[in-house]
Amino acid sequence: METRTIFFIGKPGCGKGDQTRLLSEKTGWPIFASGDLFRAIAQENTPVGKKVKEENYAGILQPYWFAMYLFLTTLFSIPEGGSAIFDGFNRKLPEAELVIDAMKWLNRPFTVLHLKVSDEEIKNRLALRKEKEGRADDAFVDRRLEEYREYTEPCIELFRKAGVLIEIDGEREREPIAADIRKALSLE
Repeated sequence: METRTIFFIGKPGCGKGDQTRLLSEKTGWPIFASGDLFRAIAQENTPVGKKVKEENYAGILQPYWFAMYLFLTTLFSIPEGGSAIFDGFNRKLPEAELVIDAMKWLNRPFTVLHLKVSDEEIKNRLALRKEKEGRADDAFVDRRLEEYREYTEPCIELFRKAGVLIEIDGEREREPIAADIRKALSLE
């Protein structure tokens, strides 16, 4: 199997985490999720940990430069020939631009998978997730969707123009979505 670098993008609650896990289980590729990294930092009893926790609880995206620091540190640690799945490292325009620049600089082909889900479905999913998992950021659905429209939608257009975007209907059950992803990536 050839080396692959996959990025997931979409609204909060669109299923990026589930789909990264399913793809990783199928391929064995490691997952690097900014949300997981930020939630771990938020548990630290440091000034940075406290600031990250405060912004996570308010449903605010972390600063792009912090997300990019985590992304580049992770990207540069991947061994030559290693594949990877990234979740959430491309939510603001400077992040998307840096992803494109870094991947070009490394001469590393990549694909961005956009899971398309309606606002109504997102609100239902996040309400369920908050109830089940107790994620504090899920209490700020409208704010998170507003940030998505302001920051992330321009990234999707940038990736589309760069010719690396694949759109997937994310409004179905997990397995049909996963099958479409594998098909789009020529893994089946």
